[in-house]
Amino acid sequence: MGTRGLAIGVSLAVSLVAGRALAGAAAQDGEPLPADSRIDFAPEPPEGNVHDVASIDRLAPPPPRPRPHGVVVMSSLGVLGFAGRFRRVAPPAPWLHGQIGLEIFPWLMLYGAGELAFTDTGVSQDPTHLRAFNLWGVDGGARVTVRANDRVAIAAEIEAGALTATVPHDALALLGYRGAESLGATAGGRLTAEWYQANRHLALFAAGGGRYASGFATKRPGASDLPLMWDGGVGIRYTF
Repeated sequence: MGTRGLAIGVSLAVSLVAGRALAGAAAQDGEPLPADSRIDFAPEPPEGNVHDVASIDRLAPPPPRPRPHGVVVMSSLGVLGFAGRFRRVAPPAPWLHGQIGLEIFPWLMLYGAGELAFTDTGVSQDPTHLRAFNLWGVDGGARVTVRANDRVAIAAEIEAGALTATVPHDALALLGYRGAESLGATAGGRLTAEWYQANRHLALFAAGGGRYASGFATKRPGASDLPLMWDGGVGIRYTF
């Protein structure tokens, strides 16, 4: 009888627990409310609600950081051409240009630059007599930048420097350009369009400009000359 009583007690306990579980499940599933039930809506969220407006603002992404300005390194590859009488001596030259500058303000930079180009006398001389030579120069100037938006900017440069051709002695003097064999003064300007990348230090650019190069004026008697040069190229800019 003791065993039978224990079994009956266990059965009753299991039945009670199962009934309560079924009732809880029914409550979670939801039962229709009586037709006369009253439903109240709170016009204000309860105090201490974690989903208030202030907490949503705190979860918003921060504004983008401003692009850095400071030490700037730029390097480009392009073409150097001649618009004066020297164009009848040498063809346009592959051109390397690099500059390093300091942005005093986000819109103003002072810089120094160097350049190297490669050409020959193939326009004025036949292949058996032409001379291959390189041009190199240094300059410095100021650069003003106007930003169209966060990704695009236009810059204007004004610069002055010196340029020469590296050739055997009198190789260009015989053609009437002795001044090109030594450093001659240059002055000019350049326009640049910049496209800033997702990396806020990095930008791509395209540039073009012109200059007066005094050493490349012809010295032939009675010949007038305006020794102009033009250049253009694309490159990369990095701001530290």
